[in-house]
Amino acid sequence: MRLSAEEKRVRREIEAWQREGAPWATCAFDWAMQPVDWAAQQAAGPEVLARAEEAVGDSLARLSDASKWTYEPEDVLEKARSQGLEADDVPALRHRALDELDELARSFFNQNALLAALEGGSTGLGGAVLIVADVPLLFTIGFRLIQQIGAAYGFPMRGPEARPLVLSAFNVAASGTSAAKADALREISVAASSFAGGQPYRGRVSGTFERQNRHLPREIAKNLVGRKLGQTIPVAGAAVGAGVNYWFARQTAQAAFMLFRALWLDWKERSGQGARG
Repeated sequence: MRLSAEEKRVRREIEAWQREGAPWATCAFDWAMQPVDWAAQQAAGPEVLARAEEAVGDSLARLSDASKWTYEPEDVLEKARSQGLEADDVPALRHRALDELDELARSFFNQNALLAALEGGSTGLGGAVLIVADVPLLFTIGFRLIQQIGAAYGFPMRGPEARPLVLSAFNVAASGTSAAKADALREISVAASSFAGGQPYRGRVSGTFERQNRHLPREIAKNLVGRKLGQTIPVAGAAVGAGVNYWFARQTAQAAFMLFRALWLDWKERSGQGARG
């Protein structure tokens, strides 16, 4: 089905987002964090960094049991109904107008970012000891956020098949590079073909989860853990933990928002279906 003028505008917005690399907010955050990063490198040894990176890898590699994820489809459906979007199940939301789905998706941003900030501030009080505990909690919030945004556009993200998309969103959030965005959008294209054809989405690469996603946990760890080392600084740790977690949750929300908009647009064009009112 052909896209409307507004949907074509959103497509151009996504293309511009893909080309721009790291957004100005990320660059500003990186600049502001430079003194903290330096102090953290002095306070924390290589053992702390290695343990934190291992925690990131473990958190991502243990996505083998989707039932442990904290998202429930009914939560999204209830919020959709509160906004006047009637749907019996998550896939039915695909047939609503894109601007309505955008509003629904955005409604999950702040609650998860604030939850991440509170969690980061609490664990930041424990310095280096609690960084390892903080990382899995942060990713649990991120998993929930990505699933909620995916569901807002009518795409359930509950099974093992969702892992490549989830990791792609995290990689974009952690790095913000145009290369990460391009790779994620290629994954989106594969998913759109599967959904449009009524076939199960299995990701671009075959094999076990650990094999097909071996490089992404390392990349995400490299980009995220350096910032979280600021939690090792006495007194400042709570503020740094809250700030980094809030930033990462917002970056995760924005990445998921753009990627699932792209998925919806690709699905509409390939399936020949659209809004039913």
